[in-house]
Amino acid sequence: MSRSTVSPPDRWAPALWGGLAVGTACVAAVLAGGLAATTLPVLLGSIVTRAGMDAMGAACVGAALLGVLLPLGPGPGARELTRLERSVDRALVGLGGVWLVLTLVGVAFRTAEAYGRPVSGIGGAELGLFVTQFGAGRGLLLTAGCTAAVLVCGALRLHEPHRVQLRIPLVAALLGLVTPTVTGHAGTEADHELAVITVALHVGAASMWVGGLGAMLLLVRRREMLDVAVPRFSRLAGVCVFTVGITGVANAVLRLESPAALVTTGYGWLIVAKTVCIGGLGALGWLARHRLMTGRTPVLRWASAEVSLMAVTLGIAAALTQSG
Repeated sequence: MSRSTVSPPDRWAPALWGGLAVGTACVAAVLAGGLAATTLPVLLGSIVTRAGMDAMGAACVGAALLGVLLPLGPGPGARELTRLERSVDRALVGLGGVWLVLTLVGVAFRTAEAYGRPVSGIGGAELGLFVTQFGAGRGLLLTAGCTAAVLVCGALRLHEPHRVQLRIPLVAALLGLVTPTVTGHAGTEADHELAVITVALHVGAASMWVGGLGAMLLLVRRREMLDVAVPRFSRLAGVCVFTVGITGVANAVLRLESPAALVTTGYGWLIVAKTVCIGGLGALGWLARHRLMTGRTPVLRWASAEVSLMAVTLGIAAALTQSG
């Protein structure tokens, strides 16, 4: 491998990661008892759109975060930075568009789930009531607005890169990811305020960790760019890992009636599986960043494995929203 370039993951890697997230979410939701409250087509539609939304949202967060970690402008490596800037902006447009479509389709499936009907039995009146009277519906509507903001910011930046700072779509993407979570189960907990805060921190930290690493793997092509991005991301990732762990424990305590529920309920088993995955991610993350920092080869293989395990974790997290 050249000292100035890095070998990117296989071009099908993003599809593999997305498929892992969606497939894991579907299997986990069914095994955890999701069919007790709805039919299989509606459950699968809800979980596929939710897992897809989470994956696209994390990818948008990661793309914008990468641009923030690598300040763009004149100076050494300006040509490569300009290429990276264009890649980030195109990613925001493409990912934001898919995220918006998945959110709108998700509204239909979540409405069908709320009313206990097939999607074909849902009309405009039911959709209107769901997005105005149900907390989950209002959350999805707000997510659609945030997603549209990410898409518009990316499109504007493609024409005038300095017109919109990347921090704006980054914040919009984080809000779009957090909103459906805090308006779902967390918003109905007895300790409402604490539940909302912990789940918001959990989702935000996880999306920066997952998205940031994935964006570096897919978009950064030059060794000198990695030399700048990796130390900054490593510090941020350490904070994210700590935050994900602490808030994950807090969320479990708030949601589970007793420690025994970890092994006696579907929700508990999902928490156990997610905890195991996060433990594995911590080990893989340390190894990947150590190799990236020292230039050891194969540089990105371990990081790719980490993102694959992250995709599985995202799927489990999506399934958690359908149980409990």
